[in-house]
Amino acid sequence: MSLINKAKAIALAPIHVLQLGTSAKSFLDHPLIGSQRLNQMGLHRARVRFADAMCRWRRRRLAKHVRTDWREAFDRDGFVVIENVVPAAEFRKLREAILHSEWAAREMRQGDAITRRIAIDTEMLQAAPDLRRFLARKDINALFHYVASFRITPLHYVQTIVSNLVGGGTDPQQVLHADSFHASMKAWLFLNPVAKEDGPFTYVRGSHRFTPKRMEWEHERSLADPQSIDRLSARGSPRVDASGLSQMGLPPAEALALPENTLVVADTGGFHARGAADKAGERVEIWSYARRNPFLPWLGGDPLSIPGIAEKRVGWLWSFRDRFEKTIGQPWQDVGRRRPVDDSATG
Repeated sequence: MSLINKAKAIALAPIHVLQLGTSAKSFLDHPLIGSQRLNQMGLHRARVRFADAMCRWRRRRLAKHVRTDWREAFDRDGFVVIENVVPAAEFRKLREAILHSEWAAREMRQGDAITRRIAIDTEMLQAAPDLRRFLARKDINALFHYVASFRITPLHYVQTIVSNLVGGGTDPQQVLHADSFHASMKAWLFLNPVAKEDGPFTYVRGSHRFTPKRMEWEHERSLADPQSIDRLSARGSPRVDASGLSQMGLPPAEALALPENTLVVADTGGFHARGAADKAGERVEIWSYARRNPFLPWLGGDPLSIPGIAEKRVGWLWSFRDRFEKTIGQPWQDVGRRRPVDDSATG
């Protein structure tokens, strides 16, 4: 190591130590998180165990606000499926207001799939009052908070998955994975039916629990050389195969083919994937996401969840990455104003 690199490592050491108390997860880019010596001594195992303990403690405090049947389903499976979640007349108006209008959109291509996202911002909430009412529902937000383990407003998008594009490789989202070493919340309100051949959401029931077998699996994977495994796992989003599921005593993944107007809320610290689509097409949904520092003891206190600010976060995030694209990258390309369903993208 050169003197310059040594000096840089020394200067950054305090920051690297502090990051151990955050959601930082990359074994590839972080010298402490990726240290085989420290992980042999139990660093990764300790971070996972502490994050899980804090998550369970926060959820116990939030549990009383959640419908009993939803809470029991989540505790058992790691996800909740709620059909006909929006009254039929309201759902039709919600769907029409979103799908038949053009909005500022971003796209990212991975393998043979394009993910198109449109921010649910002040403009959309004013144009689609039924969507605004749905996202403001106390019962829905109580469930979001319980799964996220924080009283936090998720980021909300209209998301379109364009599948089976010509000339693409394998979509990495089709490989079973966990998003991180701790709990996080994602939700999908499907605006059209999702059949098995459409690439439905797929989940391993019960994989959200950090059991002793899951902990042992986490420990073993932390000892791997991050340069020798796939890049997404090395960056802290571990991929798992049938052998790994068997090692953890988990069942095979289950693809959830569901009708429109169905809400799925899941802990993506559990193993999940986007099902492989058998045909070209578009899956459209309201997609919500919430993740926070897993070691925080408090439930709320997020200034970015304040009404009037929360609706602007996606735009701010995109603008920030645009400005610093050369430094931090920007996978979400501005494609102008688009409808969520755009047949030209499948060509």
